[in-house]
Amino acid sequence: MKFSIITASLLFQSALGFSPSGNAKATLSVRSPVVSSSPLFAVPEGFTDSATTIAEAAASLRGKTIVVKYGGNAMTSPELKAGFCQDVAALQNLGIRMVVVHGGGPQISSMLEKVGVETRFEGGMRVSTKEVVDVAEMVLCGSVNKEIASTICSAGGRAIGLSGRDDSLLQCVKKIDKQGYDLGFVGEVETVNTDLLSDLLDMGICPVVSPIGTGIGDEKDIAYNVNADVAAGRIAGELRAARALFLTDIAGVLDKNKELLATLSCDDVDGLIDDETITGGMIPKVSYATNAVKLGVGGAFITDGRVPHALLKEVLAGGAAGTGSGDGGTFVSL
Repeated sequence: MKFSIITASLLFQSALGFSPSGNAKATLSVRSPVVSSSPLFAVPEGFTDSATTIAEAAASLRGKTIVVKYGGNAMTSPELKAGFCQDVAALQNLGIRMVVVHGGGPQISSMLEKVGVETRFEGGMRVSTKEVVDVAEMVLCGSVNKEIASTICSAGGRAIGLSGRDDSLLQCVKKIDKQGYDLGFVGEVETVNTDLLSDLLDMGICPVVSPIGTGIGDEKDIAYNVNADVAAGRIAGELRAARALFLTDIAGVLDKNKELLATLSCDDVDGLIDDETITGGMIPKVSYATNAVKLGVGGAFITDGRVPHALLKEVLAGGAAGTGSGDGGTFVSL
């Protein structure tokens, strides 16, 4: 069944009664062919099937939590950025509790170059000196974080920008790299302040979290740079979220014939790593998803963020089963 965005748009109009925001408004405007020339009976093609699918998905997720890691092209393209924030607002208006954890690697690199701070990578990870973390915190917790929260609000949702240092949201210790690299102030999340997140979600507000964490005890004043995927998975697990979505710049997990694998279990993933179907940089991407599921998340998506409205499609197009559209990424479960 082909998912119809116009159907979702129409449903959002009727879903405003579940909206956490009193000033929610329409979020999508997409044209679609109609099946009747009569203005009275004109409806989008496939409306009935799509409406049923969306209604089933919305009913199964209403009152539950979805955590989204937002990054990649979806953050740098103005059109994809606007569409993502519309999607978050629309899902809120359907009564779904949303949490966004964002990255911002390209924005950090650009600012580091502008201010003349040198940076290097070890084992594929950025070495975070104090100067690098200062710039990362300025970029992520400042312009990037507030722009996302503001755009969600403009789309009819409710959102507030947070740093992982706010109210000790992400409490961290120094990450010890397995290969022996000293990565500087890169943090490993030890504790998540779920009370803060739950309080905001109960008020109908979407927390938008930048992955800058805080130290613990005598190191409480230390800022740590945290991998956004890891932070999102950990937050999703601690909240026992119904779904976690990792927006990436890839189509999902592919088999050796480069065909999309729409659904996988954690055991399937382990087997695909063992037989080298999943290799290289894809291994950490699937690990974020499997780790979230093992922490108690109902299911995790590795979703192609280059697809317009990817978040909306994957959450709603699978109906009550909640396993996604089948063509926009890979769904991972136990």
